[in-house]
Amino acid sequence: MKFKSQFLMLACAAFVFAFTPTAQAKDYLSIATGGTSGTYYPIGGAIAKVVSEGGTLQVTAETGNASVANINLVAAGEIEVAFAQNDIAYWAYNGQQMFKKPLKNLRAVAALYPEHVQLITLKDSNIKAIADLKGKRVSVGAPGSGVEADVQAIFQVAKLSYKDMKVDYLDFGATTSRFKDNQIDAGFVVAGYPTASIMDLATSKPITLLNFDAAFLGQLSKEHPYFVPSVIPAGTYQGIDQAINTPAVMAILVTNDEVPENVIYQFTKELYGHLADVHASHAMAREIKLETALDGLTIPLHPGAARFYKEKGMNLPQ
Repeated sequence: MKFKSQFLMLACAAFVFAFTPTAQAKDYLSIATGGTSGTYYPIGGAIAKVVSEGGTLQVTAETGNASVANINLVAAGEIEVAFAQNDIAYWAYNGQQMFKKPLKNLRAVAALYPEHVQLITLKDSNIKAIADLKGKRVSVGAPGSGVEADVQAIFQVAKLSYKDMKVDYLDFGATTSRFKDNQIDAGFVVAGYPTASIMDLATSKPITLLNFDAAFLGQLSKEHPYFVPSVIPAGTYQGIDQAINTPAVMAILVTNDEVPENVIYQFTKELYGHLADVHASHAMAREIKLETALDGLTIPLHPGAARFYKEKGMNLPQ
């Protein structure tokens, strides 16, 4: 009887142990953002923080090398989530432009905010229209970047080519540094405003942004539908006291179709459940809203994100 009693005690202990709650294992994932002088970096850090605080995911934000590099990392399964432009994502999915083959495993998580084409010039440069770039020293973005792809589309509509000017292939930080050293006359940045590197430049140089005319913006949107006419408000940068009409694309979050549905569901749920904290990270982050989360998506939606938006009663894109 004593043995039987001991056996029953051990069996009960094993049963209780088996059903004792334990700390839930977390899923780890990373977000590729952008350079530290751009907009992706601070917003990506804020998103990683609020999603991690939700408890089921541990998210790390990492610096990235803009849309093209980020998309390649996601497609290769080397990172789980990344910032990218909607036009670059479309070209990647369809194997166009700088992508030699279609990357059909790309999926969208959310549309975040518009990214504006900011064509920086000095006030005394006499660059008043896009055609005035002829003969000038112009930064067109890092080689193979989303910025350079946008510049190529803009130049196509403007009937310009790199042969018309002296071209430098520079990222955001290098572009503004060259202005400080008087080595360029104009430079393209595609990012949400205000961009840190441009704010810094405006404190030391009398800069302005090119104001695109309505006819050009309309033609650009017609030939390249990912561009939308938009406005950078007056006073965004020191010394620029008028609103700037300029094209914009959408910043989106992309992922891989092999990232589990529940992981992306939880990621999306935590992101939109703590938007106030994300909004505090950057002025452009205030444009991130649930009601615009499906705007401008150019690749299929991930099932985990689709599940969240469906629960919110939103109409999913086809």
